[in-house]
Amino acid sequence: MKPHAHEPAKPPTGKAAFFDIDGTLIRTNVVHAYGYYAMNEGSVAGILKRSLSTVAQLPLFGALNLTDRKIFNEYFYRQYAGLTEDRLLTLAEDLFDDVIKDAIFESAQDLVDEARRAGCKVVFVTGALDFTMRPLARHFGADELIANRMQFVGGKATGKVVPPIIEGANKANVIRAYCETHGISLMQSYAYTDSASDYAMLTVVGRPTAVNPDIRLRALARSYNWPILDVR
Repeated sequence: MKPHAHEPAKPPTGKAAFFDIDGTLIRTNVVHAYGYYAMNEGSVAGILKRSLSTVAQLPLFGALNLTDRKIFNEYFYRQYAGLTEDRLLTLAEDLFDDVIKDAIFESAQDLVDEARRAGCKVVFVTGALDFTMRPLARHFGADELIANRMQFVGGKATGKVVPPIIEGANKANVIRAYCETHGISLMQSYAYTDSASDYAMLTVVGRPTAVNPDIRLRALARSYNWPILDVR
């Protein structure tokens, strides 16, 4: 039976917990992941070329990451150009077993479990690549993974990310869209991140929390009286 036209739509009743990953749940980041792929690229010449290039660009990566996360992502993911999709998918599983699993912060699982006990859907929202984070999402039992997606043509990475790039303000946009699609209340939902670059992600929900915050985020959290947690 359809509601009468004058009846107001019922407000969404579901809730979710949105987690950033790098620095929030694990101590590694996108540069570590690419370094692993580069070191296991296959050919000796390929390994040497990609490894030397990565080391040489570390100062640039750091500067871009601090100034503009969107430009950093666009520039950084160009390094993947030419790597094969099959190889990356295989290496992603090895990366989790060899590196990421041991880099999970001590109390990170407790934080995720607490959100689930509170009746939240657990959603990971990250600027990392989806195939890199998928084994971690399975490990935590996340309900959803929202991550950047590499464009592949003919089985090889182009170095371009399928838009929109998941970073900064766009994290807030994808969270808002996710809630609208799944009947989830933004005001009843939680967000967790370590970086001030994810400020928009925190402000879009009703229950933001700074986790292992950087200096800027710690100051913002104090000024807004947001909870501050350390899961390291």
